[in-house]
Amino acid sequence: MDHLDWNLLTTLFEYKNITKTSEVLRISQPAISYRLQRLEDEFGIKIVHRGHRGVAFTPQGEYLAEYAAKMQRDFQKVKEDVLNFENNIQGTLRISASSIFSRYKLPPILGKFNEKYPLVEFHLNTGWSEEVINSIYKEQSQIGILRGSHNFSHEKQLLMEENLLIVSKKEVDMENLAHLPRIYYNTDTSLKTLIDNWWTENYMLPPTITMRVDNMETCKEMVLNGLGYAILPNILLEGDEELFKIPCLTQQGSPVTRKTWLIYKKEYSNNVVIKAFCEFLREWDFKKGTVKM
Repeated sequence: MDHLDWNLLTTLFEYKNITKTSEVLRISQPAISYRLQRLEDEFGIKIVHRGHRGVAFTPQGEYLAEYAAKMQRDFQKVKEDVLNFENNIQGTLRISASSIFSRYKLPPILGKFNEKYPLVEFHLNTGWSEEVINSIYKEQSQIGILRGSHNFSHEKQLLMEENLLIVSKKEVDMENLAHLPRIYYNTDTSLKTLIDNWWTENYMLPPTITMRVDNMETCKEMVLNGLGYAILPNILLEGDEELFKIPCLTQQGSPVTRKTWLIYKKEYSNNVVIKAFCEFLREWDFKKGTVKM
């Protein structure tokens, strides 16, 4: 069993489909069938059962897929450790990041970091903040960038903090807000809880939701066209002067804020690439989108 088998098993376990696995790994379906048969002969077990809709892993097959994933992680760490011996800033930086942060903040960060350290490669996955934490726990990523309040017992670094804003095309009456049309968007649990808690602290009535959309960007476009107000984090609104914005305030008069964190497991603390990336982010100006002068 070698690294080709590890890739085959982990990819097949992810997609449960030989055709898709063939496309991802860029090897033929007969080659996949041959390697599977060879593994089954080697271990004397059945790894998968084939059906019309894909494959189903046997308990023994699931065990081998988990072992293959662990071997991939261990092998990657060995490669990184060997590069660290010379203290050179080179290797692969595996990042899992919030989709919103990835769209509005991450591209120039990675671009400038790559200019400074051209021998570093990036493997990036984006998604909900809950998915970022899961990726770190499973060691699919070395570094996570997530937004909001989450329980994480390892290392973390505060990157930025932004206000939560009531956003509308025209000025709104805050006392009458519960009766005005609100545009609701699908988001992660942390932000939803933050918004809901602010609302219940300030209004007895539930909001009048007239539209439900699947993401923040669509919500913002609806607001821009005068179809209602929304409660959005400032990351979507920096430099946007077309909208009327009112900060959400606590009962004590303080702005309601949303934090963005960098997280990683303690065992990666001495990795020279991760140390360089953490230090680079400490020097980054998140408002201007460039390195601090």
